[in-house]
Amino acid sequence: MEAWRCVSRGCSRCGCGGRGRHPMLPRHMQRLGRDWVAHWDNPQRFCWNSCIFNSIRWADHYSWAPYVSTADFTVNWRPPHFFGPWRPPHFFGPWRPRQYWNWHRGNFTHNSSFHLSNPNMKSEGDEPSSKRRRDSGQNDVCSPHEEISSSNQNEAACLSTPPKNEKENTANTRGLIKRHWEYFCHHSKTMKIPEDKQIDQNNTEDKGKFDFTVMSYNILSQNLLEDNSHLYKHCRRPVLMWGYRFPNILREIKQLDADVLCLQEVQEDHFGMEIKPSLEYLGYHCEYKMRTGRKPDGCAICFKISKFNLISSNPVEFFRHDIPLLDRDNVGLVLLLQPRFHCKATAAVCVANTHLLYNPRRGDIKLTQLAMLLAEIASVAHQKDGRFCPIIICGDFNSVPGSPLYSFIKEGKLNYEGLPIGKVSGQEQFPRGQRILTIPIWPPSLGISQSCVYEVQQQRQEENTGGEKKEAKLEHTEEVIIAAEKFPSKLQHHFRLSSVYSHYLPESGVPEVTTCHSRSAVTVDYIFYSAAKDDSAAQPGVEDTFDGGLKLLGRLSLLTEQDLWTVNGLPNEHNSSDHLSLLAQFRLIEE
Repeated sequence: MEAWRCVSRGCSRCGCGGRGRHPMLPRHMQRLGRDWVAHWDNPQRFCWNSCIFNSIRWADHYSWAPYVSTADFTVNWRPPHFFGPWRPPHFFGPWRPRQYWNWHRGNFTHNSSFHLSNPNMKSEGDEPSSKRRRDSGQNDVCSPHEEISSSNQNEAACLSTPPKNEKENTANTRGLIKRHWEYFCHHSKTMKIPEDKQIDQNNTEDKGKFDFTVMSYNILSQNLLEDNSHLYKHCRRPVLMWGYRFPNILREIKQLDADVLCLQEVQEDHFGMEIKPSLEYLGYHCEYKMRTGRKPDGCAICFKISKFNLISSNPVEFFRHDIPLLDRDNVGLVLLLQPRFHCKATAAVCVANTHLLYNPRRGDIKLTQLAMLLAEIASVAHQKDGRFCPIIICGDFNSVPGSPLYSFIKEGKLNYEGLPIGKVSGQEQFPRGQRILTIPIWPPSLGISQSCVYEVQQQRQEENTGGEKKEAKLEHTEEVIIAAEKFPSKLQHHFRLSSVYSHYLPESGVPEVTTCHSRSAVTVDYIFYSAAKDDSAAQPGVEDTFDGGLKLLGRLSLLTEQDLWTVNGLPNEHNSSDHLSLLAQFRLIEE
């Protein structure tokens, strides 16, 4: 450093005879120091230093500033014109944003397919050893002749066959992984892919049918990313900066063009300054609920004002200061939306969004948070005739398919007697939480019954009814109370919900994943919906619970773990969250 200081001072103070204190420095390095001081002012020097050295640091608070990728500076880098009078390199002239900084709203374009691109990794070490693949060029995840379950066979028969170039593989020679659109057999196979979705929707709406799309997307809060940097050791640092990630996220949202967005891990400052203004420009109305603790992120539901009117917005806080069990700051959000056309005046759709606790060893908290969300949904979606309007529940549930929590959502019942709290979510193959769930799980002071409804609401409904109807309800209530006393460890809810995704590839049975980072690759994100009677995924008893329902028309395909590691997992250069987006198209069925 002394040699550098001497050179940068031009030898005016050290008395070294114009050669510096260390004569071994070549003349061109001495000239470099003099030119640095003589021709550059302080802002230029600051820009040079911040561009190089801040590229290896988090830049959350400098997301507006340009940066130079670490890949641009190798160990053998030398300034140009090395043996002549040194001049600043060409990239220190008038700054021009790199290609991936060109994220202005007007520059977004519609694409007919959605893909992930393979980044140029510097070495094999960029990918974690636990996820390294022996044959990165082989993308076929499994032989189509492998044995699959009967449910996957049924879905394979129901799904329309994609074009051959999409069916063969999700990756092409350029390292792109495509996600194709899957249509179901009860819907016209001539329907266009998402690029022409608006045209096709107009055709169906002219016939008096209301179709709409719903996206669920955990966009990865920058604050959580930095607090859990060990999960992203496989990523190059510049890819993890919010200034790089947000344009990609916004581009994906605009490309998929969903009518309803359910976003998780939405950081509050980013929502107010960037996300909300950008989505409002695209025609969305945004509702947001931040977590109640120190974490500055939350859940958002955004819908197109051209498709829906907002009836009510109902935030749900899972923290209760007077209940020791509920000491976590997770939240949910429930909206009641009214379609703007081709529906009766009383038509409505209830959309819920949540992000449940992650901790795999606290299944008791997860189930209680879910019960609180279901109770709020039952309150919002309840109609005067005693039935519910169609319901869509999106979110990151931090539970895997087939787990007790997942089964409770789909089947509407769960007997948790003797169930270890570490097995509720199924996140760990060998759960560490061996403590058995208490009976009941939550205290009566929470005000939510074992049927996942507000007890006060249930009492008010009984008080407002009269005559024979009231007596019938009282008899039914007595039966429920007797059943609850006989089976105190049984949870239930009134909904019959289906999952948009089957969680396994129909042809091979290989598991799909919705998140992929250095530690794991699993499915934890879901879109659940109340299926109509004639929907292929409808559960028994739907006609007794719901006023109409939803028919699943199509969905954006998911990927396998092997597919994602061919593009270095998530996040990568083109997909800026550690979760995949989920997208489904529904048709509202009225009775």
